[in-house]
Amino acid sequence: MTIRPPQLRKRAIALGSALVGIALALGGCQHDEVTTASIPDDYKQRHPIAIEEQNRSIVVFVGHARGGLTAAQRADVMGLASTWLHEGTGAIHIDVPTGMPNARPVAESMHEIQAMLAAAGVPPRGVIARPYRPEDKRFLPPIRLTYSKIAAVAGPCGLWPEDIGPSMKNKSWFENKDYYNFGCAYQRNLAAMVDNPTDLEQPRPETPAYTVRRTAAFEKYRKGNPTAVSYPEAERAKLSDTGK
Repeated sequence: MTIRPPQLRKRAIALGSALVGIALALGGCQHDEVTTASIPDDYKQRHPIAIEEQNRSIVVFVGHARGGLTAAQRADVMGLASTWLHEGTGAIHIDVPTGMPNARPVAESMHEIQAMLAAAGVPPRGVIARPYRPEDKRFLPPIRLTYSKIAAVAGPCGLWPEDIGPSMKNKSWFENKDYYNFGCAYQRNLAAMVDNPTDLEQPRPETPAYTVRRTAAFEKYRKGNPTAVSYPEAERAKLSDTGK
């Protein structure tokens, strides 16, 4: 058994304590780096556009002394039927109020709604009617038509986890990076304007070529004639002759 002098033992203990302190400091730096790197610098990754399923609905109010739909209500129902054929992912659910003073006008309006949906091309299995009893009978309950669709969404916006003013504690300002909310409104507006959300994931297939126009262009090319199309009405829209 080797007996070390007291000074050597003290130096060994001090060296071990120093190594432990360095390890803890390095561990703290590593933890801070992971937390900082968890927020992407690219706004497309910080505020991604997601594809999810949402509901689209309209309401039809029916008075107790009126049966049938108004012109505006007919337009709403036909518009919903048209968009359902284009983007619907499930049946059209019709919530019909029951046990109310306007029960008879509601039944008449319901028959007209079903007839309009059938005329627009919605199959019978694509319409599901379900009664509901309003909790508060003081208000006029509407007929509600709802269906699900695929939609692109982004956000929510308006999140400010850090101050954007000049400060040594503000990492985005000190490191010359974009603030957290940067690009969120752009992503949200782009998601709201896209017509087909699947276009964000994959391109659409090419449509067949217009054979008539292609044949005419090839015939001009074979004869050596110009294949460009002239538009005489384009000159009429010009406001100035500068550059001619």
